[in-house]
Amino acid sequence: MKVEEVKAKISQLELYIDDPEAAHSLEVDLYTDVLHAIAIGANNAKNLALEALKAKDIDFPRWFA
Repeated sequence: MKVEEVKAKISQLELYIDDPEAAHSLEVDLYTDVLHAIAIGANNAKNLALEALKAKDIDFPRWFA
């Protein structure tokens, strides 16, 4: 996984802030994808994690039905 992919996923998530359930689902998917990449040995783990954590700064209600 590349940092650019994480940035793209965050951009997609931002499109859904008016649908908090969908945005939250995308955020969880992002974290899962990044953790998976790190678990299988991503050589840019720190950069992936730092970029992914920017998603938490997006203001929307986090909940699931």
